[in-house]
Amino acid sequence: MFDTKYLERLSVQFPTTADAASEIINLSSMLNLPKGTEHFITDIHGEYEPFLHILKNGSGSIRKKIEEEFKGSLSMKEKKSLATLIYYPEQKLAQIEATEEDLDDWYKTIIYRLVRVNRRIASKYTRSRVRKELPKDYAYVIEELLSEKEEVEDKEAYYNGIISAIIATKRARHFVIAFCNVIQRLAVDRIHILGDIFDRGPGAHIIMDTLMGFDNVDFQWGNHDMCWMGAASGSLACIASVVRISAKYGNFNTIENGYGINLLPLAKFALDTYQGDPCECFVINGSQSYEPYDPDMDRKIHKAITIILFKLEGQLIARHPEYNMEGRLLLDKIDRRQGTVTIDGKAYPLADCNFPTIDPKDPYALSKGEELVMEKLRYAFVNSEKLQRHVAYLFAHGSMYRTYNGNLLYHGCVPLEEDGSFKKVRVGNAYFSGKALFDELESRVRKGYYLQDGEEKQFGQDAMWFLWANENSPLYGKERMTTFERYFVKDTSCYYEAKNSYYKYLNDNKVISAILKEFGIDPASPTAHIINGHMPVHLKNGETPIKCGGRLLMIDGGMSRPYQRETGIAGYTLISNSYGMRLVAYEPFRSAEDAIRNESDIHSMTEVVQKTTSRLSIRDTDEGHRMQEMIDELTDLLEAYRLGVIRENH
Repeated sequence: MFDTKYLERLSVQFPTTADAASEIINLSSMLNLPKGTEHFITDIHGEYEPFLHILKNGSGSIRKKIEEEFKGSLSMKEKKSLATLIYYPEQKLAQIEATEEDLDDWYKTIIYRLVRVNRRIASKYTRSRVRKELPKDYAYVIEELLSEKEEVEDKEAYYNGIISAIIATKRARHFVIAFCNVIQRLAVDRIHILGDIFDRGPGAHIIMDTLMGFDNVDFQWGNHDMCWMGAASGSLACIASVVRISAKYGNFNTIENGYGINLLPLAKFALDTYQGDPCECFVINGSQSYEPYDPDMDRKIHKAITIILFKLEGQLIARHPEYNMEGRLLLDKIDRRQGTVTIDGKAYPLADCNFPTIDPKDPYALSKGEELVMEKLRYAFVNSEKLQRHVAYLFAHGSMYRTYNGNLLYHGCVPLEEDGSFKKVRVGNAYFSGKALFDELESRVRKGYYLQDGEEKQFGQDAMWFLWANENSPLYGKERMTTFERYFVKDTSCYYEAKNSYYKYLNDNKVISAILKEFGIDPASPTAHIINGHMPVHLKNGETPIKCGGRLLMIDGGMSRPYQRETGIAGYTLISNSYGMRLVAYEPFRSAEDAIRNESDIHSMTEVVQKTTSRLSIRDTDEGHRMQEMIDELTDLLEAYRLGVIRENH
């Protein structure tokens, strides 16, 4: 029995039998192509140089294609040089042009090699998909070089003619750059970012600009991303958190240069307020890009915004008793005469007792100077055109979680009780757990960003801070965030941040199966996995990212430089292609300059997580299932045309 109304709507798009049949043939042919390569990356934390390099080399997939294509025909040095050219075409060409004696001959050779690499990478795509990635100026030429001309008797002469014309017209340099960029873009079909693009490193804005240039990107928000999203919405607590972390890591580059946000009012306030205070508890950890002009001023800025943050957090916690975060209210627990702070009933000596802006009678109230600073910061964040563009993109292409090709993707955890059951968490006046908790929180934060004003907007903005720091946040998942203690108390015993019970059950098959089922994935499927980041895996201590027999993959290996001393590596990426899944662990990346000059790649170790018994095709993917549904609907439309149930529109 036909759904006549639906088929009538479908007939507008495919008005004739020929149109419907043509689309069925097209979709059927696509179903048999190899599954595209998916690239999973997490916890980038502003480290744009290693991230961009990993993106350029497709987690090693381009190098692998070069090895396959030129095995035995090129030396190791030639293969390394070709790979570096593909990753950094403009910079590498400048180096080659300065040293190569016969440049025309070099261009002829290199274009042939690029054609061979591109053919191998493009073989699993339709011509229309490849055509979509081609630069407008060279689309026709590249397509001709990639196609196999069966009708041409002397193929070598045909291709020689094209390449010679490119060189003769002095367009070889531009053409090579365009060709290399096409290879980079075709190496990976889809990019999954599992959270935490922002904070610590100097180039989150560069990472966002780069990702916005790709078509197939999705984000599973991390708690650091959420804090920036809250800041962009105008949340004062999130703004103060973002600025504090930037101050802590000596990384104002993203705020000031990346997003054009003026920190001068904060600097002036800090210098005036903390004049004569050495602010020794507020040393700068220092990112790689940190070049102190005035370390004393930097420490004062760091202290000023930190005190403001504690006040704003106190106000927010008072608004939401349901957050159960009264234990984080510590400004009113300070005893100035004794020089102590009481935490969980125990008094600890304070390392710093200078609090000129804290009123003991109302410790969480901002001073007039602090109010003015935050007003100016809020205006700057809300009116930063580039930040708003990036955050709008995160909302449009991101979510709290995603299910994709049998994998469940999220940043942090699914909050669990001690017995492994789903934890019920209060949001507003109701309780939610499992998938419903993720859905409710996502709905709240979207309102917090998109609504213009009102209680729901305020609640949504507060929910963004909740997701940043609350123990029941799926993006955070720790009992507390001990920021105050780490600044003011030298006794490290109070620094401990207990993890949610989720982390006790990473190897429990029953719990992992329950989580998969909760999010609509068949736990019995051999392709079912949970993939998340957030908690760095300490490889040097014997930890492994592969949990529960490969059913859960925790792929934060420490791309952020401050973590690398603890993890022993510089990050993981996960590659899923038609042959299965590979986990790639990286050693620290020196610099793009070193990669270009010395033709050095990121050294990596690869571990096969899952190998398929037969090569996967698009038919086996979510996209393939949608294509098959379309084929079935078009088949019904075709039959309806033949029976005269629906008229063709010639």
